[in-house]
Amino acid sequence: MTITAEPATTAGIDPVREPGKPVVVHTPAFTGMDEAVAWLTAQRAAIQAELHRSGAVLLRGVPVGDAAGFAQARDALIRQRAGYKEKATPRTDFGEGVFSSTDLPAIQPIRLHNENSYTLDFPGVLLFGCITAPREGGATTVGDMRQALRLLPPELVERFARAGWLLVRNYSELAGLPWYKTFATEDRSVAEAYCRDNTVGYDWLDDDSMRTRQRRSAIVTHPVTGERSWFNHFAFWNSRTLDADVREVLEETYGQDGLPFNTYLGDGSSLTDAEVDAVNAVYDQVTVRETWQSGDLMLVDNILCAHGRESYKGDRKVLVAMGEPVALADCAPQTAPSTTVFGE
Repeated sequence: MTITAEPATTAGIDPVREPGKPVVVHTPAFTGMDEAVAWLTAQRAAIQAELHRSGAVLLRGVPVGDAAGFAQARDALIRQRAGYKEKATPRTDFGEGVFSSTDLPAIQPIRLHNENSYTLDFPGVLLFGCITAPREGGATTVGDMRQALRLLPPELVERFARAGWLLVRNYSELAGLPWYKTFATEDRSVAEAYCRDNTVGYDWLDDDSMRTRQRRSAIVTHPVTGERSWFNHFAFWNSRTLDADVREVLEETYGQDGLPFNTYLGDGSSLTDAEVDAVNAVYDQVTVRETWQSGDLMLVDNILCAHGRESYKGDRKVLVAMGEPVALADCAPQTAPSTTVFGE
């Protein structure tokens, strides 16, 4: 399903634009969630129009205090839920399509990425909700991937446009997630069928671990706005992006070919350290942040905008829901999905 365009007007909301921050919309004062849901429903078209313009919109003033209230807000803003496929990080499932944004340790920052950019369909919209704001740090960072595409070195963009990007994953009990958690089954044949149906190459290794590979387009076109966007996990999972000490330990333990995640240009070649650094520098350049306040909601267009997380101190509870599923085939991918490297 592609995202359906709403009337392109932001009448009814008053977006605040400040350098270095996502767009913020301050809502009216509400007496409770029923009143908030009515307002969100009435303003959904205006909010979506702003989302298509800015890529991310933070709504401040909604009295969301728990997972149930967050689900109410989700249902007012998102018309169709999207699943979470090919899991890569631990999350807590609160039911009704509501998850923790991540359960990775507080000390670990998360770089910008587009959710499920490696699957054949993915959520078009993400909704984050802050139940408990951390004492320090912990913002959900966002970055405009249309701008990132414009800022990336043209020669690098041309190479990715031609060959796409390649993801190689190794599943084990010791690092990353085991295959049965990623594919939500303990039946090898079910996992194999999923891979065949979703253009994922796979090999079973001697210790009941699994290796997969999938080539995807690095650049897509938004099915509503018609804008080209940098859309992938290339830098996020590239070994160069890892902390140097962590990378050294992983490579000594598993070898270069056994890392939980690694990425390559679609022809199977590795970028130089300088080229990977150039991609990460662009991510840093486009990153904006706003400190969470309890009750905040933030909508993110998953194609136009990547998201990440700062490290933090203190308790933090941020929920996420995924919706408005989009098929990669509807996004004019510049390279077709494949289980092999470009040229084979």
